[in-house]
Amino acid sequence: MLKRRIIPIELLSGGRLVKTRGFHDPRDVGDPVKSSKVYSDQDADELVLLQIDREGRQLVALVEAVTRIAEYCFVPLTAGGGISSLDDAAGLFTAGADKVLLNSITYRDRSVLTRIAERYGRQAVVAGIDVREEEGRFVLYSRCGRQRESVTLGAHVADVVAAGAGELMIQSIDRDGMMQGYDLGLLRKVVAASPVPVIAAAGAGHFLHLKEAFDAGADGAACGSLFNFGDNNPLRAKSFLKNQGIPLKRI
Repeated sequence: MLKRRIIPIELLSGGRLVKTRGFHDPRDVGDPVKSSKVYSDQDADELVLLQIDREGRQLVALVEAVTRIAEYCFVPLTAGGGISSLDDAAGLFTAGADKVLLNSITYRDRSVLTRIAERYGRQAVVAGIDVREEEGRFVLYSRCGRQRESVTLGAHVADVVAAGAGELMIQSIDRDGMMQGYDLGLLRKVVAASPVPVIAAAGAGHFLHLKEAFDAGADGAACGSLFNFGDNNPLRAKSFLKNQGIPLKRI
């Protein structure tokens, strides 16, 4: 059995870490380097760093943040937000990223996934999928939740995996920052359709939500607000989950 992973997710905007609700209203929550070092010291299994600036977004800011974080962070780092080419990914790998996460480009040119996977391996390529539930069906969105996509969830999962994605991160836009639990129906649907590991994101408010995600088949649980607000941290999350019988990478 694969070990489950606890993954703090960090949102970068204007050089600072922020936390959103429903992909809107970012609140400042700290310095990216300091926060990443703390998570590394607190036994996080991985980190996900996403640049979410919507206007004038430049990859150079993400590369600079990854370069600084890599000096102090000693857990695998996934970086994303604005990647649209093999060269973009190469710059992030050179800066110290272990994986790259692609979202919007996967709807326009999936060959970018293929080229990155061919050079760096499938294990280094994560496809991010942002979803809303509308009239009883799951609808996909790109461009930080602003552009509705016509492809179905099942078809997109199959497409990105076939193109080279070695992992998926599935995120409910409506649950982002709400701390009311992951969308387990969405998660189960993706897990059932995916032959590659799935990370659940958006909604964790307490440790039981992590167990629910793992029970639903998630390989990793990405957490933002859970760790940003209050005194929760990956060490405490792992202690709770170990007592619940969840297999973890280490404790």
